[in-house]
Amino acid sequence: MKEKNILWFDEIGYDNILQVGGKNASLGEMYGAFLKEGINIPEGFAITTKAYLDFMKVNGIDKELKALIKKYDLKKIEDLQEFGKKARERIRKGYFSKELEEDIINAYEKLKGDDVAVRSSAVCEDMPNASFAGQFETFLNVRGTKNLLSVVKKCIASTFNDRVIAYREEKKISHLKFALSVGVLKMIRSDLASSGIMFTLDTETGFKNVVLINSIFGIGEMIVKGKVTPDEFYVFKPTLEKGHDSIITKNLGRKHLKYEYSTKGGLKEKKVSIKDQLKFSLTEKEILTLARWAVIIENHYSKRAGKWMPQDIEWAKDGKTGELFIVQSRPETVHASKTASFYEEYQLNTKKKPFLTGIAVGEKIGIGKVKIVREISKMKDFKKGEVLVTKMTDPDWLPIMRIASAIVTNEGGKSCHAAIVARELGIPAIVGTHKATDILKDGEEITVDCTEGLNGRIFKGKISYKVKRQNLGSFPKIKTKIMVNIGAPEIAFRSSFLPNQGVGLAREEFIIAEKVRVHPLALYHYKQIKNPKSEIRKNIFLSNSEIQKIIKQIKEITVEHKDKKEFFIKELAEGIAKIGAAFYPKEVIVRFSDFKTNEYKNLIGGEIFENEESNPMLGFRGACRYIDKNFMPAFKMECQAIKRVRNVFGLKNVNVMVPFCRTVEEGKKVMEIIRKEGLNEDNFKVYMMCEIPSNIILADDFLSIFDGFSIGSNDLAQLTLGLDRDNGRISYIGDERNKAVKKIIGEVIKICKKRNKYIGICGEAPSTYSDFADFLVEEGIESISINPNMIIKTHLLVAKKEDKLKK
Repeated sequence: MKEKNILWFDEIGYDNILQVGGKNASLGEMYGAFLKEGINIPEGFAITTKAYLDFMKVNGIDKELKALIKKYDLKKIEDLQEFGKKARERIRKGYFSKELEEDIINAYEKLKGDDVAVRSSAVCEDMPNASFAGQFETFLNVRGTKNLLSVVKKCIASTFNDRVIAYREEKKISHLKFALSVGVLKMIRSDLASSGIMFTLDTETGFKNVVLINSIFGIGEMIVKGKVTPDEFYVFKPTLEKGHDSIITKNLGRKHLKYEYSTKGGLKEKKVSIKDQLKFSLTEKEILTLARWAVIIENHYSKRAGKWMPQDIEWAKDGKTGELFIVQSRPETVHASKTASFYEEYQLNTKKKPFLTGIAVGEKIGIGKVKIVREISKMKDFKKGEVLVTKMTDPDWLPIMRIASAIVTNEGGKSCHAAIVARELGIPAIVGTHKATDILKDGEEITVDCTEGLNGRIFKGKISYKVKRQNLGSFPKIKTKIMVNIGAPEIAFRSSFLPNQGVGLAREEFIIAEKVRVHPLALYHYKQIKNPKSEIRKNIFLSNSEIQKIIKQIKEITVEHKDKKEFFIKELAEGIAKIGAAFYPKEVIVRFSDFKTNEYKNLIGGEIFENEESNPMLGFRGACRYIDKNFMPAFKMECQAIKRVRNVFGLKNVNVMVPFCRTVEEGKKVMEIIRKEGLNEDNFKVYMMCEIPSNIILADDFLSIFDGFSIGSNDLAQLTLGLDRDNGRISYIGDERNKAVKKIIGEVIKICKKRNKYIGICGEAPSTYSDFADFLVEEGIESISINPNMIIKTHLLVAKKEDKLKK
């Protein structure tokens, strides 16, 4: 049977990869498998690899390339560039056979669409160990047979772009055995709506239980170019599949530009109105639809491969019909190929402040001399081990990106080209610094730190660091639960890979300070603060200019929210949800806010609602705040955030804890508010921080109200020994190993065990002092919760002690 030049999507699947390449094979596979699932795939056809090879042979290009490869050393940038230039020039001078030209024109006319997208699809493309993502040419808004034939030839020529040659060299793929197919598909009018990419995992950590969606207005090419920051959505898969609206994160991007189709063909850049910039580019219904589709696609390819196969998916919304389409799906190549069961942690040894920050990509540290490369023609000056500093990269930059010790760009977000390539190469990168090329200088040595979640830090000079690597398969089983203390949601996904039994302490303070930044009462009373005639405004002892500054700051931070209370609930709920999702279905205990007065005062608008206290550590904090008539509205907003996490997002593993509850009466009143706010399910747990001697003296009474205790050893030691732990002169006295402190801790553990109530401890003492950890294990504590960097050490300490007790 004669091989065809043209195959339609409904004729092909993944088994046809040698004929139509990875991208077209995937489109055909999806076209056949997913239409019946309600997933929209655009109609189209593939110009086969047979047509590509015939073109190369008919024109004698294959023999000429064979001779050229012998002439050049493709490991040298100059040789690579010269070889690529000659190869592309020769291909562009080639011609299509009459048969092939007619086949392409007939198929185009049968497609019945004036506007088509033309996309390269290589045989080696979109494989788990080699993605070739963004390296071949794609042409959008192509009209007419003459233009179509021209761009098909340009696609063929792109197989010898410098970046593609370099990538084949790196992956040891033959330049001559390499073959290309070209896909031609109906255009989706995303220029009138939105488009983007989504991944069926978290791209930074490989956490597999989320779908990450990036979305912008217009055509998706703008994301890869890094000119805009897309809207970002995380959807939690396990509860999505149970029917929950589990959009656990919605971050508004800076979408000030977009690509539209030009009347002359191709694309044109256009500004997005201020009004639209403040809108999300997808509705919640559309976010959930895309996430469900992503799960279906991932499950299909995983089943086909016989192993987990996370996907990198392109989608587009048609502005004319309002329909969503999947236009490409390929294996995610960074985390899919990882099989090692170890945890690697980079730790920077410095107290310096960074002189430049941006968005961190990866979790490593890079050190090297700065090399600013402002244009692609200057690539030849770049040396291995230097830090590449530039405005933004595109696929042509790959030859020097792969030899850089780190990458720093002015522009871009988590899904820009520099970020995508850095992840695949395993190189630390910081994107979106805005001014790196202006303030860094050629030749100066810098340290690029990507170890603090998304907070990328750049330091001057060479700063030492350590790399801890632990084999996760070698941990002994223990009876005592080792749990994690988490403050920043950004480290939750990464921390979930550590051996743990959940989260013993999730602090709201970090979320409020970093994501909300505004005093909750300033949000609750925002309209009254704005109104000069309101009672609150009359009692504010600030100048009018100071008040106006606060109003302006709140307006800027909460710009997408008319309802400022909703802003607080949303941001807090999403921060908590990220932690809850990371450790699901293990228990996550969230402590209600425990800011002291001076800390609340530091929030925007805090000076309106907070008084001076001589000793905030022993002042207006914890439970007494929640039941105070003035602060109570803020506490109720916290309760609503928890309610959203559990009931809307479906994270029933999230429970709560009340801090600094001095009296039984306070505990009862707090519980009354919690229940009235709708947190009254049978499986919902409310614990109490055990950190005041009265909590232990009246333990039975407190345990009649709460579901258990988590010992706050720092405060308990302070209050037992009568000291202010903020006073450095006497802080050495506050040692948890003091006999009095150990005596009351041992007593409360016994009481909880007798009452069959939860008893844990959250603090660093067990990991700091091995003898204190031994003591806790001997007393039979249920759980020890510590910071992520001490999990491994503490686990091994506890295992050693438990083993001794057995003997």
